[in-house]
Amino acid sequence: MRIRIATVADALPLAKLKRDTFRETFLSEGYGINYPPSDLIRHEEENYSVTTITDQLTNRENRTWVVECEDGGLIGYAQVGPCKLPHSDVPEGAAEIYQIYIRRGAQGTGVGRKLFNSALSYLAVERPGAVWLSVWSGNTKAIAFYEKAGFSLVGTCDFKVGESTDLHLIYRC
Repeated sequence: MRIRIATVADALPLAKLKRDTFRETFLSEGYGINYPPSDLIRHEEENYSVTTITDQLTNRENRTWVVECEDGGLIGYAQVGPCKLPHSDVPEGAAEIYQIYIRRGAQGTGVGRKLFNSALSYLAVERPGAVWLSVWSGNTKAIAFYEKAGFSLVGTCDFKVGESTDLHLIYRC
């Protein structure tokens, strides 16, 4: 398996991967959040459409990496860009890790750490300074991962899934 920069040609498989890993993480297979179907559909349409993914991949301010298996299938991704978090200490030009997701079957193999390090290495050069991220307050595995990596809790924010609202923790390193 290898980590590489995503291209527009990855838009369709990346859209599917994003949808699948969100569901694996937060729905019945993962934390068991019971979003109303209309909220889940709206969230997926707004965030995981091929058009949305293509726009993200062509935005020069963003960078997306994918983890590709030998058979060409994608099992993980990370995306970074300008910080959009609602926190008063975010300086102009700050970076945010928007998402890091790994398929459930590949978790615990070290690929998530490698993907995370790829993102941090890129940001150290392209957007030096503090790195920000948010994580769902109930995602204890991700929280432990980020805290072990040196991130500190600095605030909270709301995260919308359709009309549902989740509490996210804001971290900075």
